[in-house]
Amino acid sequence: MKLAVGSTNPVKIDAVERTLERYEPTVIAVDVDSGVSEQPWSIEETVTGAETRARRALATTDTDYGIGLEGGVARLEGVPGLSLIMWGAVTDGDRTERGSGPTLRLPDSVTERLEAGAELGPVMDDLLGTEGVAESEGAAGALTAGLTDRTRALGEAVACSAGAFFTEYYDSDD
Repeated sequence: MKLAVGSTNPVKIDAVERTLERYEPTVIAVDVDSGVSEQPWSIEETVTGAETRARRALATTDTDYGIGLEGGVARLEGVPGLSLIMWGAVTDGDRTERGSGPTLRLPDSVTERLEAGAELGPVMDDLLGTEGVAESEGAAGALTAGLTDRTRALGEAVACSAGAFFTEYYDSDD
C-alpha cells in the first residue's frame, strides 16, 4: 500500500508509519500547503487543513491514499479554556474520512500568548527552553508529562480517519 502524507514533518510521517505498520505501507512525504492559517483556531479550520493536506498529497503522487494531519486550538462547548486539538483526514480520491486525536486543555499562560497572536510551537519552545518541540514530543508530550506524545496523539487521528477504509462497516455508507 502506497500512502502520501501531506507533510515533511518527521513526527507526522512516523505517526502514519507506526499506526498503519500492519499494512506494510510505503510512505511518501509531500510538502503541501494546508490552505489554512499556521495556527488553526477552530475544529472546522483544523479539519479543513487536514482535508486539504490529504487531497493535495494524493493529487501530487501516484499513491493509494493521501493522508493529512493538522493540529489546532479551539474553544469547546462545555470545556473550560482553550484546547489543543488534532485531526486527520484520509482520501482515496473518491471518499474522504476524518477522525480526531486527543484533546487537552492548554495552560492559561499558553492561551494568553496564543490569543495575542503567537503560534503554539514557538510558545511551547519558549516555555520549555527547547527548539523544534513540534518535531519531537510536541505540546501533547510536554503537557501530559510524557503520558502521550505528539507521535502517538497524531497516530490516533490517523487510526480514526483511516480505519473506515480498512473495515467493512463503512462500505455501504455515503
